[in-house]
Amino acid sequence: MDNVLLFRFEIVIAVLILALLVMSLRDFNTKVTAFLGTMNILLLVNFLAGWLPMATGSYFSGFFRTTDLIVFEKNILNLGILLISLTSYQWLKQSEHRLEFYFLMLSSIMGVFVMLSSGHILMLYLGVEMSTIPIAAMSNFNLNEKRSSEAGLKLILSSAFSTGIMLFGISLLYGAVGNLSFDSVIANLHPDMLTIFAFTFILAGFAFKMSIVPFHLWTADVYEGSPIAVTNFLSVISKGSVVFVFLTILYHLFGGLKEEWLYAISILSILSMTIGNLFAMRQQNAKRFLAFSSISQVGFVLVGVAGASVMGSTSVVYFILIYLLSNIAAFGVISAMADTTGSESLQSFKGLYKSNPFYALFMVVALFSLAGVPPVAGFFGKLFLLTSGMNSKLYVLLGFAGANLVLSLYNYLRVVKYMFIDEAIETIPPMKRNRQLTIALVVCTIGLLAIGFIPELYQYISQICTM
Repeated sequence: MDNVLLFRFEIVIAVLILALLVMSLRDFNTKVTAFLGTMNILLLVNFLAGWLPMATGSYFSGFFRTTDLIVFEKNILNLGILLISLTSYQWLKQSEHRLEFYFLMLSSIMGVFVMLSSGHILMLYLGVEMSTIPIAAMSNFNLNEKRSSEAGLKLILSSAFSTGIMLFGISLLYGAVGNLSFDSVIANLHPDMLTIFAFTFILAGFAFKMSIVPFHLWTADVYEGSPIAVTNFLSVISKGSVVFVFLTILYHLFGGLKEEWLYAISILSILSMTIGNLFAMRQQNAKRFLAFSSISQVGFVLVGVAGASVMGSTSVVYFILIYLLSNIAAFGVISAMADTTGSESLQSFKGLYKSNPFYALFMVVALFSLAGVPPVAGFFGKLFLLTSGMNSKLYVLLGFAGANLVLSLYNYLRVVKYMFIDEAIETIPPMKRNRQLTIALVVCTIGLLAIGFIPELYQYISQICTM
């Protein structure tokens, strides 16, 4: 029984999916308000249940494992899907496919949980596929919009390409070590040519999933074409979960190749930060702007990864939590703006403070956090990432990171200027308010203002990363 409880997160998600099927049979989803209220309550219960004490260990000969760090990462993602559900309330209320949205989102998060708990590379691969395929369907959710269909198609093609590359790397790795369980790979890993080739292809597969330059070309188009709720899911849940797994792959599975991957990660980090920031300057569509912002942010994450230490793991997990709150808040305001004005242009944010001061304040906290402006949590997140990077004495990388901090500050302040200084092109009416969106924005904003002043949180993450 104790071993079965190691699957507690997955069991709860499976129960929620079954509950959706029952609701579908009874057409409960046609009672819009009751259905959405029920789903938000179920997701809240799911999030709270994640904090109950839980045993750790492995099952199925190490195929599935649970640690305190994995439990914490799953709790972060549970918080994310709850907040995304709340910020998407208005869109879901109008959509005919609200039940399918929850079904696909929960199916994807099931794959994410399998991926995080994998102790075997084939289990990891299965989790990656389970988490990706539902997102491609979600990207094509606006069936009447051509750009949504294009987004779904591009995500399918890029995912298929990245999966093929990753699978080829896994095949080479099997040829090199003769077994794909994590323990066997760690024990038999040698820096020979075949292993390095295998690592290169697996790294490229993950780089696609995380939108690392030069594997980022799908990102902006898919973000722009997908519904805002799906873009939100892609930017925080999908990307955050892959970053969590990437830490395990680099630090544990390929820890013996540290000398080989350290410089590769540094180069990818520099490219991602710089290209992401430079292209973000040219964007006028809010979703494309946040797409290139996410590429830049993952470049900063790689600075922390380059630390190759417990502090590296700690700073990355800590930063992903902050990034999740920042991006969900930003997409929440963009969603409210799109619902009110029908526009996703950054130009439509001009004069927002005068007409909708609270939404402008929510947005500015999110943007300051993404930029790393003190005392918002993003400042502490980037501070720890850079400090972690210093452990490897990669001073050129740190120099580029410093320059990119200035570039990103310019990008985010440009939007702040639109909201607080520029005059509105057209008068923005009061935004459509709903309680769910307000709750989500308040939670994100309080989190971003408070996290930096809770040192116990960072210490706790450091403690579970050490185990």
